[in-house]
Amino acid sequence: MGVSAFVQALVIGIKQTTWPEYTAVFFGIASVLYSRKENILVYPTGIISTIFYTWFCFAWWNLYAEGSLNFYYTIMSLYGWYVWSKKKSGETLPITYNTRKDWTICAIFFIASWVILYVVLKNHTNSTVPFADSFASATAYTGMWQMARKKVENWIWWILTNTASIPLYFYKGAVFTSLQYVVFLVLAIMGLIEWKKKTPYARD
Repeated sequence: MGVSAFVQALVIGIKQTTWPEYTAVFFGIASVLYSRKENILVYPTGIISTIFYTWFCFAWWNLYAEGSLNFYYTIMSLYGWYVWSKKKSGETLPITYNTRKDWTICAIFFIASWVILYVVLKNHTNSTVPFADSFASATAYTGMWQMARKKVENWIWWILTNTASIPLYFYKGAVFTSLQYVVFLVLAIMGLIEWKKKTPYARD
């Protein structure tokens, strides 16, 4: 796709964006901003966005893995909300790094999610992008689980998710959502830097 064709598709896509998608994007960006600041409002704002996107993915875009992912986001947001608000010895959950065991579990979880989602999409749906849809979703499944546990490495998974989601949503005609993931990518990089500064030597 040439530059002029890309710009034209971008303009058309933005013009066709509906108010529900604008709403979902607004709350999605707000959620990531709150996450960077380790603010518990990451969860209520995120829940609003993910409920909208669950609907969009199933009803509009045939992105079934992403649809199931957003439903998973909603459930994990409720779990994360509980974990972040729970106090132990008078303190909230601290930011920590993955141990070697954590990394192993994450890798197994990611690979298993990717393979299962790909097989389901390839053989049991009309998805035209099973490889990309399953990859973006598997990285996000892992990232959301890591975020709920306040692991610094959650941002690495979000960087992978956002990088894969930018072309995926653009291809599906969800141009404004694609632009949202560009913002998410920048915020994820900033979030990784910020959380590493907060916990330079923490290991568990």
